[in-house]
Amino acid sequence: MSQSMQWKSAIKSYMDKRLLWVFMLGCSSGFPWVLIGSNMSGWLKDAGLTRAAIGYFGSVFAVYAINFMWAPLVDRVKLPFIGNKLGQRRSWIFLCQAIVLFCTLQIAGLDPSNNLMLASMFALAIATASATQDVAIDAFRIDTFPKSESTKMPQASAMAVIGWWTGYSLPGYLAFVNADSIGWNGVYYGMAGIVGLLMVFTLLVGEPKTKRDELQHEAEERHNKLVGSKVAAWFTVTVIEPFYDFFNRNGVKTACTLLLFVFLFKIGEAFLGRMSITFYKEIGFSNEQIGYYSKLIGWGATVFFTLLGSLINVRFGVIKGLMIGGIAMAASNLMFALIANVGPNEHLFLATIIVDNFTTAFSTVAFVSFLTILTGEAFSATQYALLASLGNLGRTTLASFSGELADYLNSWPLFFILTAVMVIPSLVMLLMLKGHFKALLDKAQGS
Repeated sequence: MSQSMQWKSAIKSYMDKRLLWVFMLGCSSGFPWVLIGSNMSGWLKDAGLTRAAIGYFGSVFAVYAINFMWAPLVDRVKLPFIGNKLGQRRSWIFLCQAIVLFCTLQIAGLDPSNNLMLASMFALAIATASATQDVAIDAFRIDTFPKSESTKMPQASAMAVIGWWTGYSLPGYLAFVNADSIGWNGVYYGMAGIVGLLMVFTLLVGEPKTKRDELQHEAEERHNKLVGSKVAAWFTVTVIEPFYDFFNRNGVKTACTLLLFVFLFKIGEAFLGRMSITFYKEIGFSNEQIGYYSKLIGWGATVFFTLLGSLINVRFGVIKGLMIGGIAMAASNLMFALIANVGPNEHLFLATIIVDNFTTAFSTVAFVSFLTILTGEAFSATQYALLASLGNLGRTTLASFSGELADYLNSWPLFFILTAVMVIPSLVMLLMLKGHFKALLDKAQGS
């Protein structure tokens, strides 16, 4: 097959309506991050709170790092009323969206600078609902594109990433360009309307068909013979079997190494991301400039590079995508250090946003594809949540100390150089374990 025909085939593979479903739910996954992330950081900064306070507020994201603890419930518990009508995955997504809607309306009526504790409680509720929703959305994508369609995984990962950034960036753009005119409270009432729209999207997508119930029943029968109790068997299958299955399929040594790589890969990006809005404001950029460049232009660049990145992953493999994304990730962090030295230069800001979104797109598409291949069909929600939680640990829990680190260093250039250095260990590990990764990918594609 010629090179041009291979590229045409890869492009044509995007004409699958299931990818639209993945995109729509990806929007729902990204949107809560703007509610309790960049929007809230901008609001708190405008209200005069310190870097450390803004950083600590972000500790509500810690629930994303532990959602694997209740992910088995998303795999196994059928919700009353809506469970039968919407299906296992969509019913959990819809419930979580309803909680996000309620809490967004509550935050819209507050002044976080005077009610920081109450705002934090509602933000924590949004984070918990969102983290639970992510378990169901990731499982929806994995169920929709099983390993038998492994060549579609990069496309599905790309649409999930594009959806996430669309749900994060476009509402963020609207928030920042309108914050000065209608106030942050008005912005959050508008955000509540977007949640309602996302709930309608959830009703429109189709529930994927899988053999999950049969596989879980088989596991339950095995456990019932061992423990002699249906209740105990249900518990062990729900809580223990997903993790046993993961380590059994990959081997303990390889599984532990994989988990360490997943944990290390995006720590530097996490520290940078948590302080980015604070940095933009301190260096001299306005809310409107942040909204235009960071959100609107950033979204367009992410969509373009994600599509390009998925095509490259389809053609050349996930491992190269991880390596390209990881190296570029370190390089892009250094561009923020350059802005810190130069000042609020819009041309440099634009270049940095484009490079940063290039790195995010390439690394995330490859990363999501890789995590997907590691999951099993029977417990896709739980196993993906375990892997994603480790990836989120740096982005959520550890990054809460990013404000303290910035204050301690008292130098934005040094802070960004340090975030670039944080990427290096995972790149070294990627080179060392390239053979392991390739074997896992070949096994998954041959199954």
